[in-house]
Amino acid sequence: MTKLKIDETSVGELNEIFGVNEEHLQLLEKHFGVEMVLRGDELHIFGDEALREQVGIVVTALRTLHKKGQSIASNDVLYLLRASEAEAPEVQLTQVIDARAEIGKTQKGKSIYAKTINQREYFTKIQKEDLIFGIGPAGCGKTYLAVVIGVMMMKRGEVERIVITRPVVEAGESLGFLPGDLKEKVDPYLRPLYDAFHDVLGVEVTEKMTARGQIEIAPLAYMRGRTLENAYVVLDEAQNTTKEQMKMFLTRLGENSKMVVTGDVTQIDLPKRITSGLVHASEVLKGVEGIGFVEFDTVDVVRHPLVQKIIERYVSSDKNDHDYQGNTGRLNR
Repeated sequence: MTKLKIDETSVGELNEIFGVNEEHLQLLEKHFGVEMVLRGDELHIFGDEALREQVGIVVTALRTLHKKGQSIASNDVLYLLRASEAEAPEVQLTQVIDARAEIGKTQKGKSIYAKTINQREYFTKIQKEDLIFGIGPAGCGKTYLAVVIGVMMMKRGEVERIVITRPVVEAGESLGFLPGDLKEKVDPYLRPLYDAFHDVLGVEVTEKMTARGQIEIAPLAYMRGRTLENAYVVLDEAQNTTKEQMKMFLTRLGENSKMVVTGDVTQIDLPKRITSGLVHASEVLKGVEGIGFVEFDTVDVVRHPLVQKIIERYVSSDKNDHDYQGNTGRLNR
């Protein structure tokens, strides 16, 4: 057994870095494959001296996040543990911590951070480029961060309105006839976008800004024939656009506007033999100045830790079953 002394700490800090009921400590135990016991300000590690140093690097990173005033979730611990496996773990963990930038706040005042290196790159490129593609698995924050950044830009007066759109494509099942007017028919498809606005602005403010035209959430078909100026425009679920729809959308870009295109090329719901507009665009627009690409990975998933494992298993299974070309393929870049 070896001991890791945690100097100048407090009960509050220990509870934050090791989690409620030591749930974060359990993640450390599982990752390093040894038993650990926290006794006061000492972490007893049933392993050798080298293991104490490895654990110490991760604990130091967790303490740094705490000292920055950032809350620590299980996903944060898992991401730091992944980073600690790099050849130069201290350097990698420093980069991870430096990448955590506050993007904005929820309507309740809770800070919203870029939590991974790829999320920070996404945030940076949206500030810099006029057209950005965020491509990656479910749960990595592509759409949510895009909405948050758009709201912050509008609050700063950089754009006059936010336009969010997505193709209305059923996800592998036929819903049949839906009652109601057009808004009532398409709202279920757009609900995730409303949820993001409600989190950042609140329901009442979102409804007021929508009524004033400062926020527009509409099906992709509504974009045809328009020129979007002084606007922040997001195309969500872009993997379900055709080549023609993607071209139509991208050519709506007007003066003093910014576009963010998000999608997951492993979840395409288009009919077979129809190429995804997102896959096609990522190939033909590669290297064009003014267009930025950010590719997320499973390590960027910030939902329940099981989501990351589920995605990894499906990706592994699909690699064995498919060639990953055409509308079911991953990006070949």
